[in-house]
Amino acid sequence: MTITVLVAEDEALVRAGCVLLLGTAPDIEVVGEVGDGSAAIDAVKTLAPQVVLMDLRMPVLDGIGATRAITADPGAPAVLVLTTFDEDSAVQEALAAGASGFLLKHAAPADLVAAVRRCAAGDGWLDPAIVGGVLGALRRAGPRTVSAPTLLATLTAREREVLVLMALGRSNAEISAELFISEATTRTHVAHVITKTGSRDRTQAVVLAYQSGLMR
Repeated sequence: MTITVLVAEDEALVRAGCVLLLGTAPDIEVVGEVGDGSAAIDAVKTLAPQVVLMDLRMPVLDGIGATRAITADPGAPAVLVLTTFDEDSAVQEALAAGASGFLLKHAAPADLVAAVRRCAAGDGWLDPAIVGGVLGALRRAGPRTVSAPTLLATLTAREREVLVLMALGRSNAEISAELFISEATTRTHVAHVITKTGSRDRTQAVVLAYQSGLMR
């Protein structure tokens, strides 16, 4: 199945590079490219991409505002944020706004393709180079809404264990090995965690784990 992508980046050279790199993947099709957040919102409505590659710093409307508007709609595409090392606080805001992951602008081309695939599959992508700082900031900020701890209360003890391991960056295979359960069982637990917490995807479930105080 082909993954459709919208690229939202105001720097023409960077945008062209992303389009070119994604175009080399046989299972990815770039269906549009825009230079500001407002245009990204409009393009999502007309093009219905599965993934939006979103720059944080753009004119008219920044990536945070665009992400919040896009993810507010049911069936919204996954938003993969492009960032630099000095934008940790902005990434934190983007994740809180509903982004499915973030990727450093100087990441390897293979990582860009892999991140798009992961976001399209609902797994998200958190760049390991800055994930600790960003998630740590989310933890220190505490719950954004009173519903965060309440949502976690719906989880079983095993599902909470799985969520903690998800928040620590473990893959399904690693979770299975650590808890001595099959990967099929792990996938079921992960799906239950996402559904019960009302999360859009794996990344948003992890964000909730940090915001709720589960990760201390």
